[in-house]
Amino acid sequence: MALDRYKPFWAKRLGPAPFLPTSRAEMEALGWDSCDVVIVTGDAYVDHPSFGMAVIGRVLEAQGFRVGIVAQPDWQSADAFGALGRPNLYFGVAAGNM
Repeated sequence: MALDRYKPFWAKRLGPAPFLPTSRAEMEALGWDSCDVVIVTGDAYVDHPSFGMAVIGRVLEAQGFRVGIVAQPDWQSADAFGALGRPNLYFGVAAGNM
């Protein structure tokens, strides 16, 4: 079954986010209490289709998931990975340039 055939996870009436949040304050600005998916990447986050995490995040968002991005976290501290809290579904991890 194709990815676009599944029932959206998030209500369509809420629409896409103007940006994918990278901090708790940005989540609160969107009215979110949590993310469904948190993508952790070693690359900088730029919301443009030439950046892989933006594409992956927007594809997941189009399916109704609330997606957050943790870009270039301090890999020596666990605190950086908890910036958006525990996701409802999973952490997605990409190596990036770290």
